[in-house]
Amino acid sequence: MSHENSQVKPPINQRVLTLGITPDALSPEDFPPGVATLEELAAMRKRNWAALRATGIDGEEGYVSLDPDEAEAELRRLFDGRSFGVVLIGGGIKNVPEYTVLFERIVNVLIDLQPDIRLSFSSHPTNVPEALQRWLKKS
Repeated sequence: MSHENSQVKPPINQRVLTLGITPDALSPEDFPPGVATLEELAAMRKRNWAALRATGIDGEEGYVSLDPDEAEAELRRLFDGRSFGVVLIGGGIKNVPEYTVLFERIVNVLIDLQPDIRLSFSSHPTNVPEALQRWLKKS
């Protein structure tokens, strides 16, 4: 699936921000399926970012606290003087019912910071490239 036929305008640029929860805020029950330790999660994130960079995707990794106010402050810092075409919000943020307020705040802050931002969502760290390509292919 893609957004190729969508009437939504393409991203304003090809820079991406992948957004996850800071590792120190996670407990093992928050880890994605198949990940048992914080070290495994960190290694997976590192491999996935390297794979993204190898495909030519440019951007940054961003991590936010579970506290919505702290997350908003971090997003504002990340966007200070920068723009992103697509922000990928990881499954660790959007898939956990207890993080609904955090997820809601993140989406609204992103729209406030950059109204023309395109949002992408992954369900597992391994499908981040596919999720980003849904919007990046449109531009």
